[in-house]
Amino acid sequence: MTYPDVQPRAVAIRDAVLSRRMPPWGAVKGFGDFRNDQALTAEQIELITDWIQDDTPKGNNPRMLPPLPKFADAPVAQVPTDHIRVADTLTLKTPLVLDGLLPERAADGTQIVAVRPNGRVEPLLWLYEYDDRHQHPFLLRKPLTLEAGTIIRGVKPPDSVLLLPATSSGTR
Repeated sequence: MTYPDVQPRAVAIRDAVLSRRMPPWGAVKGFGDFRNDQALTAEQIELITDWIQDDTPKGNNPRMLPPLPKFADAPVAQVPTDHIRVADTLTLKTPLVLDGLLPERAADGTQIVAVRPNGRVEPLLWLYEYDDRHQHPFLLRKPLTLEAGTIIRGVKPPDSVLLLPATSSGTR
């Protein structure tokens, strides 16, 4: 929260940022396109690592600092009622407009794909160091229409992921 909190942890912060453990996101870049992507950009990572390489200078104008954030208690994750659970391979019997995915339980390295009836593979989500306790949804930048006969695979029991359909009023 403050410079005295961060400065002694600078090297650990750099390592966590470079390994993409921080901020916690869990999806591998380029495998799916998400509108709620919390991962740092290359420019943000470079800014942080340059600051640490320059011995974490404090700066000389405290008025330039943003106000400290105020955090509310974290809401309890609510599982949407219109979800479709995938705990193995699933073949869609009807078309689905997919708005996102919510891993309930997922092993590191899980790659979830949609295999369309024409054989085209659509990458949906690849998890890396995802923490199930966060119950973080991955919302697609644009809802994806999957036709009947599409196979969703990559989830191996006992893991499971929820498919989040787009709502009738648009997206979530």
